[in-house]
Amino acid sequence: MSPNLDSAIKTQVPALLLRRRYGAGRWDEVKQLPRSPVGRRRVFVQTETGCVLGMDLDRGDNAHTVKRRLQLALNVPTGETSLTFGDRVLENDLSFVRPDSPLLLTRNSINRSCSTPCLCPVSKDFEQKDCSGLVEILGRSSSCARVKRLVDDVVAAIRSGVDPVPIDCGLGGSYYFRNAVGDRVAIVKPTDEEPFAPNNPKGFVGRSLGQPGLKKSVRVGETGFREVAAYLLDHENFANVPATALVKITHSIFNINCPVNGGNTAAAHDQKQQVNSKIASFQQFIAHDFDASDHGTSSFPVTTVHRIGVLDIRIFNTDRHGGNVLVRKLNSGTGRFGYQTELFPIDHGMCLPENLEDPYFEWIHWAQSSIPFSEEELEYIRNLDPMKDVAMLRRELPMIREACLHILVLCTMFLKEAAAFGLCLAEIGEMMTREFKGMEEEPSQLEVVCMEARKRVAEWEPFSAMAEQGEDMDFQFSMDMLGEYNDVMRSPGFSGSGVKGSSFRSPLSKLVESVDEGNDDHEDRNESDRVFYAGLNTPSVPSKVTGQNGNATRSAMNRSADEQLSSSMCFVRLSDMSAEEWSLFLKKFQDLLKEVLQERARAAAGQRMKQRLGTSCKF
Repeated sequence: MSPNLDSAIKTQVPALLLRRRYGAGRWDEVKQLPRSPVGRRRVFVQTETGCVLGMDLDRGDNAHTVKRRLQLALNVPTGETSLTFGDRVLENDLSFVRPDSPLLLTRNSINRSCSTPCLCPVSKDFEQKDCSGLVEILGRSSSCARVKRLVDDVVAAIRSGVDPVPIDCGLGGSYYFRNAVGDRVAIVKPTDEEPFAPNNPKGFVGRSLGQPGLKKSVRVGETGFREVAAYLLDHENFANVPATALVKITHSIFNINCPVNGGNTAAAHDQKQQVNSKIASFQQFIAHDFDASDHGTSSFPVTTVHRIGVLDIRIFNTDRHGGNVLVRKLNSGTGRFGYQTELFPIDHGMCLPENLEDPYFEWIHWAQSSIPFSEEELEYIRNLDPMKDVAMLRRELPMIREACLHILVLCTMFLKEAAAFGLCLAEIGEMMTREFKGMEEEPSQLEVVCMEARKRVAEWEPFSAMAEQGEDMDFQFSMDMLGEYNDVMRSPGFSGSGVKGSSFRSPLSKLVESVDEGNDDHEDRNESDRVFYAGLNTPSVPSKVTGQNGNATRSAMNRSADEQLSSSMCFVRLSDMSAEEWSLFLKKFQDLLKEVLQERARAAAGQRMKQRLGTSCKF
């Protein structure tokens, strides 16, 4: 639980700690939410079951008037509901809601039904109220210029009768949208058709938008925000992320799951013919020859692998496997291995989680990641500015959660320091990756540094005074709309005293005890809280969630979806800190990180010296 900052002690916290490093003006810019003009502006309200309504907000509108319009247009009950915008629950003041932003209507009740029907917008009253186009980009930044051309092509094709094509692979709903001549130009992934989402077309349903998804630190319905964030953070298209934007899109091909109770075949057929509006990620389709899992990596350029790795570290990608790296053969030149290739990273919906967990970087095992960075790459890393990136995301994606921005700042600072100390891409990735000893999962070196930094923040006099008042330091994962799916994770106590040797590992006996307690709680969960994947039998999870090549096979499952979820523990929490605590934490983190990297550099130098001496003694 965060301390009460209204007390006299808390006001003495040095909030200017980061201003010395990043400048007062820039830090103030980061802390301020962008405020839009209070005049008339258009927003898109989405229910937790996926229905979307575009409406214009007037100067005097509040959450109550928005709910009333939604109820009249969609016949959606709005009693005991909350209107949210990212982390914020909207009430009277809506002036900070930017034009073309998505709002989410969620129920306050703890008891949620998995069979809640999605009430489709079919009435003439709805058509009169929502006069938006077939495809509308949410936000009006200059970075959407490339997507705007694709949107125009897609709209022209739809009007000329060229329909999109569903993609069979993956767990979520996704679609190829084509231009007027039938060529694929875009991949569209509706937020309410993700795994677990209410309108998932492949039976993988059972949760409402805003609840934990495949990754407990990534909520259902928010992977599309992360897809756009990855593109926006890929400055100068450094890693070749395809152009991506968040859109409100309307088409009859989208899936709407029929009510389980009282549904019939005729109703199901009629529902499929209705035109449905969705909020979705809209990404440029990349023509390619194969993906990285279908071919050896020896032909991959070192620079391209480094650039993808740099992006993955900054955004803490938890799902970088070979299936979401597209490979295109280049006609110019043959290269050492018969041809040259170009790589395109896709599927970034599992980046920027709300808490540190175990990332997955497949490129750690590629030989290219062990080659030192070039001077051009080091210059790019040196020029990265995490506070500027946070300000940009606040401006372009104001609905993104504060915890995700904390992850971005932390990982960018870690990358900059590690690269400055001469670590290669593989070494940096290994420091972020957890290890398994026996059957026990241990925190990564990055997490251990964060744990020690949090410990020092708690021991700092103003904060320790609050701790002495008897507040429980254990925490509950901050999902504000979890309902019965709220899995409690306990923050393990950190018993180390700082840096111990080159590995910076501390005794983890308390962590093991915490893991055991968490497993017991999970096993005791009531059967009614489980979510099932209908119609599948093989107990395995697909490695490819959604790809652009369409050749991934869909694995099957017959266990509950909760059992399929990653069991990754949360060793350190970053989302529950106040602004003052966060500033102090970053200062402590940077100081500790330098100590760790200096120790690692000394150990690496000693190892290299031993290797040279051993070689010189050979005959």
